[in-house]
Amino acid sequence: MSEDDGLLREPRSDAGAADFRAQTFGAGPDGGGSRERTVVPRAEFRSYYGRQVLKSPVWDWRIPAYLFTGGLAAGTALVAAGADVTGRPALRRGCRLGCSGALIASMYLLVADLGRPERFHHMLRVAKPTSPMSVGTWVVTAFGPGSVLAAGSELLPASARSTLPGRLLVRAARPAGLWAAALAPAVASYTAVLLSQTAVPAWHEARRELPFLFTGSAAAAGGGFGMLVAPVGEAGPARRLGVAGAAAELVASRLVERRPGLVTRAYTGGRAHRMRRASEWLTLGGAVAALTLAGRSRRIAAGAGAALLAGGVLQRFGTFEAGVTSTKDPAYVVVPQRERLRAAEREREQRARRGAQDEPEAGGGDRG
Repeated sequence: MSEDDGLLREPRSDAGAADFRAQTFGAGPDGGGSRERTVVPRAEFRSYYGRQVLKSPVWDWRIPAYLFTGGLAAGTALVAAGADVTGRPALRRGCRLGCSGALIASMYLLVADLGRPERFHHMLRVAKPTSPMSVGTWVVTAFGPGSVLAAGSELLPASARSTLPGRLLVRAARPAGLWAAALAPAVASYTAVLLSQTAVPAWHEARRELPFLFTGSAAAAGGGFGMLVAPVGEAGPARRLGVAGAAAELVASRLVERRPGLVTRAYTGGRAHRMRRASEWLTLGGAVAALTLAGRSRRIAAGAGAALLAGGVLQRFGTFEAGVTSTKDPAYVVVPQRERLRAAEREREQRARRGAQDEPEAGGGDRG
């Protein structure tokens, strides 16, 4: 066998053999090599041929922007319905128009990411209750007409309100707005369910917290938008919804970061952590201002609303970035899989031990 056959072989001379053993196993106190030392480097989490275990999402900035605008549409629909019922015309008008505008922006971003508009139409050909994408498509489709109809009544000229079509549109605005508000929680949360059902580790592992995080963020953004567009005297419901949504968002965000397991590091490090931390500070500041000072000053109310909106934007982009980061490191895939396998093995062993204890002893039948 040649020397270039790739095999590691010990030198033939005694001196060379001693040097080889000393380098391989380490020399003991007496120079005899009694302390073993490995020559294999520590294993690193590398994928096959240097490739990622999972492909990173091909989505660009339009998807986190779509997540935010969809949540904003849901939040403003709730505020508009509350303003309509309690007789706050300025708040109702601003939030109805904001809801319709956010929905149109959300649909544009989604269709632009799909590449061709007909792909959205194709998703309506079937209804699959087990598919979050299919359910979300139908929810948004049902949500859209009510929000657009309510916004259309606000844009109706005064001269057209006395006509028969105008009167019908004005009368239909309240039921349409209430219909949109009833579907708003589903619109705010379905995107979180959609993300958590993917193979992206950071999103899938946070599947219990993400719906609460997105719903709270949507409520905070809707309240913040209401404080921006309405006078202080009418913005009371918007302030209360903004504070409640901010509290839910902050609690859910911290629960995501405190989940056990390695995947939590995707949320607590790097660019995702910086964006989410800035989001928390903006959301907290906006909520405190809305709770204490926004009812006294129009400028403070607008600043608090802008802070809540900015916090919602950064929360979506930070969550998206955490998911992308978790696909690039194989450890986020390998370590949780090994932990689940070990947990399943321990459970099988415990069941086997319980079964052995429940079996009657051999030869222990009744004695007559």
